[in-house]
Amino acid sequence: MSKEEKPVFHGSDVEKIAEKYGLNKEEITSFSANVNPLGISPLLREKFRENIDCIQRYPDREYRTLKLALSEYLNCHTSNIMVGNGTTELISLFIGIASPRRAIIVGPTYSEYERSVNIAGGKTSYFPLREENGFSLDMDLLCERITSDTDLIIICTPNNPTGTTVKRSDMRKLLDVAKERSCYVMVDETYIEFCDDEKELTAIPLVESHNNIVVLRSTSKFFACPGLRLGYAITADDDTLSSAGRKKNPWMIHTLAAENAMYMFSDTEYIKETKELISTERERLYEKYKNTDRFLPFKPKANFMLMKIKEDGLKSSDLFEKAIHENMMIRDCQSFPFLDDSFIRICFMKKEDNDRLFDCLTG
Repeated sequence: MSKEEKPVFHGSDVEKIAEKYGLNKEEITSFSANVNPLGISPLLREKFRENIDCIQRYPDREYRTLKLALSEYLNCHTSNIMVGNGTTELISLFIGIASPRRAIIVGPTYSEYERSVNIAGGKTSYFPLREENGFSLDMDLLCERITSDTDLIIICTPNNPTGTTVKRSDMRKLLDVAKERSCYVMVDETYIEFCDDEKELTAIPLVESHNNIVVLRSTSKFFACPGLRLGYAITADDDTLSSAGRKKNPWMIHTLAAENAMYMFSDTEYIKETKELISTERERLYEKYKNTDRFLPFKPKANFMLMKIKEDGLKSSDLFEKAIHENMMIRDCQSFPFLDDSFIRICFMKKEDNDRLFDCLTG
């Protein structure tokens, strides 16, 4: 890296950033990690304290209690659920099982998909989401790209960093075309619980009718538990589930998560409050940034928003530096495929923090 180049940080790099800029990491407000600003579920916090002694026991290898809670939360069969040590581990696990020779990734998106395919010995190509289309997915064109050599399609919805979603009817069409070509589809729904129309968008109901799909979810973002490392997958493909069961570690989830995570899924007041906060701030901030001369925001569906800098000479790294010197961290998006130093991403926090960032970025 030359002296002129500036590093691009991931949302989890708070300690590295604090060290570089001489800041106290506890005082940095992260608009980059996309984590629920309300913090963890109060009910989960209470149960953790009550049940701390559970760490004296090994967890149930089958995680039956946890899967039952997830089946009720997701309205799906427990037999179709697998839990893992975070969604990232499940991405690696399922891609390793699929062993794709050629995978198509809808992007710009999370870099771990491409990395996992490469580790598994496969090759990737991107199906680009176009700025001129508001980064929305053209499903007809994607279906045309699928050939007999395509083994795997990877889609994140809502997509990070564009915030765009895929309709269930379009996902069904993709699954049908992929099935004809013996192709598997991985759908990452890490951010879908933030969507107002989550129940209409989620691909989980399609698992019942299609065995060529795996849907991934996480507790890191909506439930503000990235340190808990709890992710889960839903699929009706028995062969894939059997292979995963043989290849995974016997205790992928620690006892604290296995015996207490269920409480966050049943904390209806917390879930309702989160959805209301994000929905309100999403609409308010989209309008605020849209009415500036500096930014072109792309219509968000989840808890974050991609924006293009319209001002000549102003770069994403400039705004990152400006914000971090005020103890706020945004995402410089130039490391994403198809994006450059004119794009940044912010997530929605509490109103007073959102307003403080707005004043910083527009001032």
